[in-house]
Amino acid sequence: MTRRAALRRGVFGAAALALLDGKRPVAAAAPADTRAKSVIQIWMWGGPSHLDTFDPKPDAGSDYCGPLGESLATNVDGIQINAALPRLAQQADKYAIIRSMTHGVNAHETASYIVQTGRHPDRLVYPCAGAVVALFKGYDQGYAGIVPPYVVLTEPQGRFSEAGLLGQRYKPFATGGNPSREPFVVEGIVAEGIPDERQLARRDLLHALDSLGRAMPGNEQFARLDACEENAYGLGEARRLFDLNVEGDEMRDRYGRNTFGQSCLMARRLVEAGVPYVTINYKGWDTHKQHFEIMKRKLPELDQGMATLLQDLADRGLLDSTIVWWGGEFGRSPKVEWGAPWNGGRQHYGKCFCSVVAGGGFQGGRVLGASDARGEEVAERPVYPLDLIGTMYELLGIDPDGPLPNPRGLELRVLPEPGDGVPSGGRLSELI
Repeated sequence: MTRRAALRRGVFGAAALALLDGKRPVAAAAPADTRAKSVIQIWMWGGPSHLDTFDPKPDAGSDYCGPLGESLATNVDGIQINAALPRLAQQADKYAIIRSMTHGVNAHETASYIVQTGRHPDRLVYPCAGAVVALFKGYDQGYAGIVPPYVVLTEPQGRFSEAGLLGQRYKPFATGGNPSREPFVVEGIVAEGIPDERQLARRDLLHALDSLGRAMPGNEQFARLDACEENAYGLGEARRLFDLNVEGDEMRDRYGRNTFGQSCLMARRLVEAGVPYVTINYKGWDTHKQHFEIMKRKLPELDQGMATLLQDLADRGLLDSTIVWWGGEFGRSPKVEWGAPWNGGRQHYGKCFCSVVAGGGFQGGRVLGASDARGEEVAERPVYPLDLIGTMYELLGIDPDGPLPNPRGLELRVLPEPGDGVPSGGRLSELI
């Protein structure tokens, strides 16, 4: 997409939304005493293995652990994680591990919908957590950021419509590009070859030719278009926000010079700038075949990027107000498929898996729930997606039992009532 096309799309898309202002949902303002202001969601696209990350089972044997059968003590007494994550082991005081996540679904699309909305599919498509946060903490609540309130690095998850019935206004802004490459070209914001001075000169020329606008001063619709134009040109400031080089080589090296590591750094910059919801779409975890060969590359990336993110947020005083949510749509099968064609693969597994939460009111250094000796069944305190999302909403000052404004005017709740066709083990008070 050329910069001209992106600018045009931004101006007229925003204008259309402005003209339809009366039809968009408007949420009530959040209470002033909310603990969390932002969320960084590390979405493990495809589903990570709980045994190979935060719920190791060293006594289960090689048919379950393969070459990743060692556990490692963390900096919190009594908590161990997989030895492949040594840096995260030194950050365990900052995060809580949920070892009893469950929903029982093994299909990517349905599981993704359940984990990100807290609901099971029915006749309506409900918004994911990012879209709900954009509704309750976005433009209608005074958000004045230079980028949209819901950002995905770098491409949408693609399993379902993130905004659901809320409509296009609440879809995530996907940056595109690759933050580990130079420069990080963000679609519609960062473009090569057209300096700011030239773009502004083009703007002045357009204004000079705008005889209709001069002939109709005070026209309400033209005023709205002018406001949209100002917002679009304000994206030049966003270009500086997405310039990772201002962080310096040392900081960039700390995160890891790969797509995930630099996405973690970019996510920190975005929440530091006040963006309410950032998703890092970390692809590559759907490891049906040659799982352990892939883990040799992926686990060190995860370990370095996520551990640095947690430490960096803490050092900057941002962790207390930023929820970091790690997890995928499900886990991977505890028992390894050694035979052909899998050659050491793990399959989809929604019966028992892990999530990790940190910051924003969640207490670190804790473990909630447990799986059995081989990680195949929930043994203690089942936790369902409804429970986790509801707890995050409460920390963000969003009433999970309150009304969900929507353009259809339907009487809907932010989350379903527990037992209303959606299983629940209750809010995660043990981690607050």
